[in-house]
Amino acid sequence: MGAGWIHISTYNIMNVYGLENIEAASRERPLLLVANHRSFFDMYAVSTVLFRNTTWRKQLFFPVRGRFFYQSPLGLLVNLIMGWWSMYPPFFSTGDHPIPEKRVFDKYSFRVLTDLARTGPGNVIGFHPEGTRNKGDDPYSFLRAQPGVGKLIMEAKPQVIPVFIAGLCNSLPRQVMRNWNREDVIRIHFGPQLELSEHLNKPDRLRTHKEIADTVMQKIAELAEQDRRLVKK
Repeated sequence: MGAGWIHISTYNIMNVYGLENIEAASRERPLLLVANHRSFFDMYAVSTVLFRNTTWRKQLFFPVRGRFFYQSPLGLLVNLIMGWWSMYPPFFSTGDHPIPEKRVFDKYSFRVLTDLARTGPGNVIGFHPEGTRNKGDDPYSFLRAQPGVGKLIMEAKPQVIPVFIAGLCNSLPRQVMRNWNREDVIRIHFGPQLELSEHLNKPDRLRTHKEIADTVMQKIAELAEQDRRLVKK
């Protein structure tokens, strides 16, 4: 149902590049999609592309902040109708002084996420290395990568594919209007699978996690430059 809504909102202006990189990935191992984050609909759009353009069995998981998707009626409805509970697992600790009980739960959620990224044919995990939505005006700017994605990659060792997304807004009614008046074009770029063995052979510590996160973010930035050149043509 969610894929249908996103398709209705984007089909006139959706452009997808590099889908062959998704097709080249092994079906026997989980796939981690690491993407920039500028719109509420980033991963919904990516999941729609995968559902409509690939035929292999897949199960989507998008870790989210649980305060909205699990503690509010609207968030629960969005998770059900738009994602069929794919907004999972939830994380609740935010801010400089997180509640101890929520930190304990978040450690459990990270273990669940790691298991999903380590084993499970068809598991596709969408992850934003920036950790939060970038609210700046420049679609080619990025927030600093957080080490969490590096820790996940080091512990689970999934297949990792970078994704760059541009052209989505943060209002569903406005996005529907854009689809009809073609105000802005959506571009989704899937890059080649990343070779991270050099980092994975290093000690399992925070510094290595940050190096992996920075490498992933650099690959997303390279896709952004590819998009910038395409737009200028």
